[in-house]
Amino acid sequence: MEGWTQTLGAGPLLLVAAGAIALILVLVIVFKLHAFLTLILVSLLTAFITGIPAGEIVPALVTSFGGTLGNVALLIALGAMLGKLIEHSGGARVLSEKMVSVFGEKRAPLGLGVASLAFGFPIFFDAGLIVMLPIIFAVARRLGNNVLLYGIPAATAFSVMHVFVPPHPGPVAASELYGADVGLVLVVAIVLAFPVWYLAGYLWGTFVGKRFILPVPALFGTDDDTQVNPPSVATVVGILLLPLVLIFFNTGLDFLGTADVVDESETWVQVLSSVGTAPVALLISVIVALFVLGHRRGENGTALEKIVDSALGPVASVILITGAGGMFGGILRLSGIGDALADVLGDTGIPVILAVWLIAVILRVAQGSATVALVTAAGLMAPAVLAGGFSEMQIVAITLATAAGSVFASHVNDSGFWLVGRLMGMDVKTTLKTWTVQQTLQSVVGFLFALAVFAIF
Repeated sequence: MEGWTQTLGAGPLLLVAAGAIALILVLVIVFKLHAFLTLILVSLLTAFITGIPAGEIVPALVTSFGGTLGNVALLIALGAMLGKLIEHSGGARVLSEKMVSVFGEKRAPLGLGVASLAFGFPIFFDAGLIVMLPIIFAVARRLGNNVLLYGIPAATAFSVMHVFVPPHPGPVAASELYGADVGLVLVVAIVLAFPVWYLAGYLWGTFVGKRFILPVPALFGTDDDTQVNPPSVATVVGILLLPLVLIFFNTGLDFLGTADVVDESETWVQVLSSVGTAPVALLISVIVALFVLGHRRGENGTALEKIVDSALGPVASVILITGAGGMFGGILRLSGIGDALADVLGDTGIPVILAVWLIAVILRVAQGSATVALVTAAGLMAPAVLAGGFSEMQIVAITLATAAGSVFASHVNDSGFWLVGRLMGMDVKTTLKTWTVQQTLQSVVGFLFALAVFAIF
């Protein structure tokens, strides 16, 4: 913000951040104030207390809110429409039955997680989760109506791929800042992705699924809404793969552009990259689903319009709360809380691989965004890494350690916290006990694997 400098030190800023988070939890859990109203109120109070100029507070709130909605509102709305079409046609039921027959009832969470790992390679966390939700819900509804047992392993799979594996933007940017070989980061990250997911996602999901029995939300309807002439498994799989293939045009070409394999200024590259952006890919997929799952099966225009319209109501609250969570995180970033804490830690002289993880952890906890935490931590520590005389594999390990820190303890200032919690029908307390702990486990396990690579090589 031009003309304004934060004058508070790290200590007062830390107290403000802790107090703001505590106030959110008290208002939501104890006083049952709606999360949307709570996040706006606490964001406003935090902005005043941290000294952001009064005339800039409302614009900052609106900008942070709008910036988050710009990323997630289209994804959630279009993803909900796609999910509703798949659910209404009976496609989710057909595919869930096929997955259960292939993996068995006991291994269904494992099957969903493995499928999500594969889908998560080209697709971002939020978009991938939304596309998979109708299948997750259908399997969960068929096998006991327990959403967390099947939802947590799948959500974790998308999170692991998004945080650690190129061509996702965080690890690519960190690789560039540290001077790491992106191809080598990709190979090592893929090798580590499965054990990290298995320990921090599948086993944890199995554990919390037995402790918290939550029914499947009716975001996309129920089995009672499905048609008697459902599409084939191949048709459903094709529709689910379509946005993934299109999105890979974007992420894959970005990766190839970074590696100087393709010229990003070429028109064909720019066109395919635009088609592969998540909102455009989902829009194309919804239009294809309207034709394949609707018109070809005898649904008329009015009926299809009502089907897709009915998908928007249940996710409206999710969209607004997610935007408000992004607003709170944006105010924390603007106040300088994360930067102040990172500067203090950067002067402690601890080992580099531990320092990058801790700085990323602090940035993540302070402001919420995993990508911001990863890129900022890498930017702060790049001079020390470049001057450290580390081997090529050790720099890869440092990159992955930073990525691990950036996912630590998702909580109320992270839009992903609200996205996962609301989509799966959890209240704040349950989301803290399940998703926040899962992200913490993922961070610690990922760091330990990175530390092992660093020590061996």
